[in-house]
Amino acid sequence: MDARMMHAMAGEMTAMTGMPAMDAAVMQACMDACAACEQACTICSVQMMDCAPACMTCADMCNTMMRAMLRMPGMTPASMMAMLDACMAMCQTCMDMCAMHAEESTVCAMCAEACRACMDACMAVKDAMMATS
Repeated sequence: MDARMMHAMAGEMTAMTGMPAMDAAVMQACMDACAACEQACTICSVQMMDCAPACMTCADMCNTMMRAMLRMPGMTPASMMAMLDACMAMCQTCMDMCAMHAEESTVCAMCAEACRACMDACMAVKDAMMATS
């Protein structure tokens, strides 16, 4: 999504919810990290190692997080925080599972790194939300 669209969404969020606008770059970085994590988890899940179920669930969670962020004007701060927490928790679980195979599987190593980046990006959004409230 380009910067103009993110800026417009931030303005809409402020107008509709009364919440201060989120930093568009932080939101975009989070959506990009969720997309990368979703892709990495999807690739990792086809290896059929014991991390596959966690990878599939993490991919679903990251996709849901992205869709929720696109509808952010319709969400309350509390529900957005809960979504971010759930996404970070699933990324942590997936990262932990994939880390066990990281030395024998470059795909698992890549997936674990993507999960870490997604958790960091979700935390940045949470920090930005708390700073504006």
